Amino acid sequence: MQLPLQINVHGLPHSEALEARVREHAAKLEEFHSRIVSCRVTVEESRKRRGKGRHFQVRVDVRIPGKEIVASHDHDEDVYVAVRDAFQAVRRQLEDAVREMRGDTKSHEARPGSTTREEQS
Repeated sequence: MQLPLQINVHGLPHSEALEARVREHAAKLEEFHSRIVSCRVTVEESRKRRGKGRHFQVRVDVRIPGKEIVASHDHDEDVYVAVRDAFQAVRRQLEDAVREMRGDTKSHEARPGSTTREEQS
């Protein structure tokens, strides 16, 4: 990455294992888009659900030239699942951005012989 990864953890104690997992997922994003400018990850334990177990929120903000991609995921009980799912959502959005850049997205053109609503009016 051109800029360093920023990891923010709120509401739970610092964990080297959690930070390492976030770094692994962030490093893998470069496989999907080589021009990532920055990546900011926020991991938070929500205090709203007292008495109902632990609840985690993970937000991943990735900047690529001309676009910001944001994904978040909530999960009860397992912060690592929330991290994995948030990064999977970012990965899918990066793949979509790459397809758009390459022009690989499908356009919805009218088939020969079919009429559009404008033509029917």
